[in-house]
Amino acid sequence: MIDPYFFGYGSLVNRKTHAYPQAVQAHVRGWRRMWKGTVLREVAFLTAEPDSTGEISGLIAAVPGADWAALDVREAAYARHGVGEIRHGHSHGTELDIQIYAVEPELVDTRAHPILLSYLDTVVQGYLAEFGEAGARTFFETTGGWHHPIRDDRADPVYPRATVLTAEERKFVDTHLAQVGA
Repeated sequence: MIDPYFFGYGSLVNRKTHAYPQAVQAHVRGWRRMWKGTVLREVAFLTAEPDSTGEISGLIAAVPGADWAALDVREAAYARHGVGEIRHGHSHGTELDIQIYAVEPELVDTRAHPILLSYLDTVVQGYLAEFGEAGARTFFETTGGWHHPIRDDRADPVYPRATVLTAEERKFVDTHLAQVGA
C-alpha cells in the first residue's frame, strides 16, 4: 500500500500549527507559491500554482489515519493535486502518494485581498525554524502576489493558528516585507 502524504508550503511548515506525524522537509518542482484572493474569503490565500520552472520548499507529512477528510476540512478552500517531482528525506523513499493543495482557478478573485500579518508571521516563523534565514528569504523571493495589501492584525490576530514571534522574527518579517515592496 502506498502511504498518503501532503506537501505543506504555508502555515503547515510551522510545526506549532499542527501535530501531523512523520513531517520532514521536502522540495517540490513544477509549482510556485502565490498570494491569491478568492471569492471564498476577504483575505488572501497562500496557494500553489503549476510552474514548470518553479520549486517550493516545505514539509511533507503523513495524512492522519490515511484519511483525507480531516485535512480536507482544514484546507477547505483548496483542491488536492498529485505531486510529480519531489525531493524529501523520508525513509519510505518513493512509496508515498504526495498531494499538494491549490486554490482552484474558478475561485480566484483578481481584486486586492489583504494578507493577514498574523498568518504571514506564522508561515515565516516556520520557514525560519525549518530552513533558517536563507530559506525564509527564499520564501519571500519566490512567492508571488505581494501586491496584495498587508493587514496588520498582530495585536489581535484574525488567523486562527497564529503564533507568537520573537522580536527578531518580527524584524525579519518586517524587513523582508519592505524588500518585496509589500
